[in-house]
Amino acid sequence: MGSRADDIRKRMAKRKKDRERVEKRVQTHVLPETEELYGYEKLPSYDPGSGKNIHPLFQKEVFMFKILASACLVLIVAIIFRSETERVEPVKQFVQTTLESEFQFAAVSQWYEDQFGKPLALLPVENSRKLQDNDYGTQYALPASGRILEDFGHNGQRITIETGKGATVEAMNEGLVRFVGTKEGFGNTVIIQHGDKSESWYGNLAEIDVNVYQYIDKGASVGKASTVAEGEKATFFFAIKKGDDFVDPIEVIKFE
Repeated sequence: MGSRADDIRKRMAKRKKDRERVEKRVQTHVLPETEELYGYEKLPSYDPGSGKNIHPLFQKEVFMFKILASACLVLIVAIIFRSETERVEPVKQFVQTTLESEFQFAAVSQWYEDQFGKPLALLPVENSRKLQDNDYGTQYALPASGRILEDFGHNGQRITIETGKGATVEAMNEGLVRFVGTKEGFGNTVIIQHGDKSESWYGNLAEIDVNVYQYIDKGASVGKASTVAEGEKATFFFAIKKGDDFVDPIEVIKFE
């Protein structure tokens, strides 16, 4: 009786070992994926919970760090501007200069197109045509036909052009309208920023036909010249600015 019980226990232990051996073999032997079975390369899988292969912009930790860093930067600048210490004056001057500098929309658009072949989506460019690399050798359009009443030497900023009553003033080249409003010494003024970082100024306008941040083509209407007292003629101011200095428009455009 005891011998039979021992035989049963041995058989049960053997079956248990055989079952464990089979289970272990099944776990270690991985069947080929369907792609590999038919000769295709295995497609990469994406595990959203692993935290890998996620763009830094969408990582919560990186995003929170950027927000915290931005808040700290704003706080530091605020503390600097409230401080009366002379050591922080250069920092104040740098921040003020940076904030007051005009952003070169047209120049950035030109650089973006040169690098990537498409206009920058954030800029209000109406077409995908590449901006011209303007220099003084470029053929500019004459703002309006007429004669020069006051040359550049009169005030070192602009010239005064006399034209016909109700004459339309046109853009000398394509670009982005940076300013529409009143400028001291120019009256009602439109400023167009061009791809070579230069600006053309059109002042003393009776009417204005463009809006700020509008992209306009070469020869497009900017506005109308103001009628003079006699009523038969009209005048407008014209200036070209490169960097911080005005240049003589006569050296850039051939007037009749």
